[in-house]
Amino acid sequence: MENKADFDYPHTFILLGASGDLAKKKIYPTIWYLYRDNVLPKNTKFVGYARTSQTVSEVREKCKKYIKVRPGEEDKYEEFWAANDYLAGAYDKRIDFEKLNQLICKNEKGIVANRIFYLAVPPTVFEDVTVNIKNSCVAIKGYTRVIIEKPFGRDDVSSDKLSNHLANLFKEEQIYRIDHYLGKEMVQNLMTIRFANQIFCPSWNRSNIASVLISFKEPFGTEGRGGYFDDFGMIRDVMQNHLLQILSLIAMEKPVSLHPNDIRDEKVKVLRHIPAIEMKDILVGQYVGNPNGNGEEKLGYLDDPTVPKGSVTPTYALAALWINNARWEGVPFILRCGKALNERKAEVRIQYKDVPGDIFGGNTKRNELVIRVQPGEALYLKMMSKSPGMKFDLVETELDLTYSMRYREADVPDAYERLILDVFTGTQMHFVRSDELKEAWRIFTPILQQLEENHVQPHPYVFGSRGPAAADGKLAEYNFKYSGSYKWQKPSIC
Repeated sequence: MENKADFDYPHTFILLGASGDLAKKKIYPTIWYLYRDNVLPKNTKFVGYARTSQTVSEVREKCKKYIKVRPGEEDKYEEFWAANDYLAGAYDKRIDFEKLNQLICKNEKGIVANRIFYLAVPPTVFEDVTVNIKNSCVAIKGYTRVIIEKPFGRDDVSSDKLSNHLANLFKEEQIYRIDHYLGKEMVQNLMTIRFANQIFCPSWNRSNIASVLISFKEPFGTEGRGGYFDDFGMIRDVMQNHLLQILSLIAMEKPVSLHPNDIRDEKVKVLRHIPAIEMKDILVGQYVGNPNGNGEEKLGYLDDPTVPKGSVTPTYALAALWINNARWEGVPFILRCGKALNERKAEVRIQYKDVPGDIFGGNTKRNELVIRVQPGEALYLKMMSKSPGMKFDLVETELDLTYSMRYREADVPDAYERLILDVFTGTQMHFVRSDELKEAWRIFTPILQQLEENHVQPHPYVFGSRGPAAADGKLAEYNFKYSGSYKWQKPSIC
């Protein structure tokens, strides 16, 4: 953890891949918001580096539609861009990184100074970039930290190769493998919900919980990025990282303390109890065009010209994972994710077992604790209640904590804001450690190989639907009851 004195030293944030989509849509807006809110060290400079030849003014123009500047912030915004530099150079040439080092040194003036490198670069140049950082750009007096974007390999072999490569260049405490889902408000709230509330602690186990469903849904398709997506697919893109990280936070044991390594130790322990996924426990799908839709909805995945003909890459996947320990044995943890579905949503749905000794004529529905990650952060407990009035009828209702209602004045930061600030402060709690990554690939690599080697045909589903027709039957196999009789409504703000 960085102390206050360290914050007084010059800092340089170097964005490699500064001409790419991630840079203009996410990273530049994020560092502007952190700069605007005065949470970064006072003497912080920003340097963009990419192969594209451009000026800071051109970078600013490309970022314009993705950055919000509120009235009264115009001077601060000018100040932010004045603190920016840009250098064009190759990723595989040491001489260009030596020029980058010279540019960084201008701000440091030979005193203690810290450097953060954000690698928003394609996986193909990753090794060249990290070697050149190590050889030419490491801080002489101060720390050097490296933020790495996924994908962290394609399988266990490539991931191990990448981890070994990094271990030869940097210490683990210098490496920040970023999974932006770990920065989301409700994901960060999971530990508090679990370990700070006695109402949940005693029931958080196989005796009370029937199943856990972790969902990620997107209402759009590949949007012209089919070539990139096809190389990875939905399982690698979302399930193996985002959803598995959420699972580990839900299922882990209580850590000794809130120290980052204590928390990550418990996450690794629970992953070690999960065997590799079997073919019987997975269902994959691929969207087809909706003839009644508009625009992109009319096109199926295979209609994207950047997608190889006859591709069987899943755009939807549902998998059940089993945790063979005393707390969770027999409870299915169902991970579900897909593109071109009926809504945008990410949530955790913890479904409790049916009440034994029914006296209500079978009219009760299962309790569910629902943690809505996006959109509109919320926590609600679905429960049964008597309907108001003379009749003794049962109705489903909820105890509701919707953030926009309860915390109207609160400004919930974007996940990238929280995580990039964590790198400045040296907090690794919400970043993926190498042994976590190893366990994640151990769980997923065998099934990925089976799907690809056997050319398993995905179930078709129509763009804008809930997913493959077979998915509901698969959910039922894992003791998840979908009644469809109740839908939570986000409250309107008066």
